[in-house]
Amino acid sequence: MPIQRRKFVAALGAGTIVGTAGCSSTGGSDGGDGSDGGGSGGNGTADGTPSVAGETLTLTTTTSTYDTGLLDEIHTGFEEMYGVTVDAVAQGTGAALETARNGDSDIVMVHARGLEDEFMRNGYGINRRDLMFNDFVIVGPADDPAGIEGMGSATEALTTIAEAGASFVSRGDNSGTHTKELNLWDAAGTDPGGDWYQETGTGMGEALNVANQQGAYTLSDRGTFISQRSEIDLTILVQGPIEGGPEILANPYGVMAVNPGVHENANYDLAMAYIGWITSPGVQSAISEYQVNGEQLFFPEAVSEDPDFGQYVPEGWSSDDSDA
Repeated sequence: MPIQRRKFVAALGAGTIVGTAGCSSTGGSDGGDGSDGGGSGGNGTADGTPSVAGETLTLTTTTSTYDTGLLDEIHTGFEEMYGVTVDAVAQGTGAALETARNGDSDIVMVHARGLEDEFMRNGYGINRRDLMFNDFVIVGPADDPAGIEGMGSATEALTTIAEAGASFVSRGDNSGTHTKELNLWDAAGTDPGGDWYQETGTGMGEALNVANQQGAYTLSDRGTFISQRSEIDLTILVQGPIEGGPEILANPYGVMAVNPGVHENANYDLAMAYIGWITSPGVQSAISEYQVNGEQLFFPEAVSEDPDFGQYVPEGWSSDDSDA
C-alpha cells in the first residue's frame, strides 16, 4: 500500500471542523467523551483553534490491527467527525516505526514496547498512550507432533518444538510478533535454526497460511488467528494470559505521535486529535465490542480509574535521567 503524504488538499466536506484532540469522539455507532488534550499550531480557524478538515493522517501500524478489520470498523467515525482521511499503512512494528523515523508517518500504532521505547528515547515519538491489548498464542496442527498442547510455559513449549525438530514458521520481519518470538527463544535458552525453522519475512496472516500449508507451529497474536481461524486448520495449543496462560505472552498495543520537532512536516494537530479520539471512552467501547466470528479480538486499556503515567515515557525513565 503506497504511503500518501500531507500533499492531499482536496476538501472533504463543507465548513470548518476543529481539530483539537478529544473535543468529541465516536467509533462506529458509539459516542463518547474524548477529553484528552490536543495539539496546537497549524492553520487556524477564526477563534485560533487549528483546522484539520480536508487533511490526511498517515498512520503506520502493525498488520494485526489492519488485517483483523478493526481499523476499517472504527476509522469511519474519526474521518466523518473531522472531515479527514486516515491512510493506514500496515507494516510490521519495526517497519512502521522506521517509516515514522524517516518522516513518512504522522502517528504509529504498534505492539513492541522495547522498540517503542527506543523510538521515544531517540526523540522520534511523543505523547505515547497505552491503547489496548490481546495476547500471543502458540498455534499448530491438531495432531501436535511435538506434544506441546496445554503446556503452561511458552518457553518450555518452544524448547520442546526445537528438540523435536518440528516445523516452525517465524515471521522473520522485525515485527512486534517476531520481536516477541525472539525474546521467547532467548528466554528458553534456545537458538532456533535448521531445516525445521523457516522465516517468511511476511505479515501475520501470510505466516499463518504458510504454517497451515506446512503443518507447522507458529506464534500468532490472538486477534489475527481468530480472524483467520475459519480458513485454516491450525489450533491454539498454548494459550496466552487472556485464557489463563503465562503472562510472558501478553500483547499490549500503544499509539504515539511523531515528534514535529524532529519532522516539521508531521501532522501533529491531526495526530493528537486521533490520539484523543481513539483513547476516549466511546471508541474504547467500540474496540471492546468489535468481534470476528463472535469472539472479541482486542481489550481496551486507555481508560482507567488508576492511570499508569509510565505509559507516556520509555520504561524505566525518570527525571534523574536528564542532565537538567
